[in-house]
Amino acid sequence: MASETSQAPRGPAAPGGGDSVRVDVWIWSVRLVKTRSAGAAACKGGHVKVNGTSAKPAQALRVGDEVRLRQPGLPERLVVVKRLLRKRVGAPVAVEAYVDNSPPPPPREVVAPVGIRDRGTGRPTKRDRRELERLRGVFGQGPDAGQP
Repeated sequence: MASETSQAPRGPAAPGGGDSVRVDVWIWSVRLVKTRSAGAAACKGGHVKVNGTSAKPAQALRVGDEVRLRQPGLPERLVVVKRLLRKRVGAPVAVEAYVDNSPPPPPREVVAPVGIRDRGTGRPTKRDRRELERLRGVFGQGPDAGQP
């Protein structure tokens, strides 16, 4: 007797239909994380949200879902699923599987150049340090900002 239920195909999923893929597998296959276990850890840690709610690693992902991924040291990624993938693919194919709606990185602030001391002058004295802090404006926010 043949079974009426069939297993989902193992290759790349078609963009339409009722197909779904695990969220940890998808973020790995489109190269948002380096390893599948890193994708699962990000989900468990609450760093992956699907349509605004925290996602578990096995949560089903469908075409049109919005995935938000936070990683330490990297800007937050906000992507919309265009195509479901179950296997890791090359970078050119991976970027076609989603629409990147990530906010642009904040502009780099103009940082005052670090004071360069002459070679052999030794460590700055307390007076030198206070002058540097005054130039940088480190203590300019407190209640005694105008006090010497």
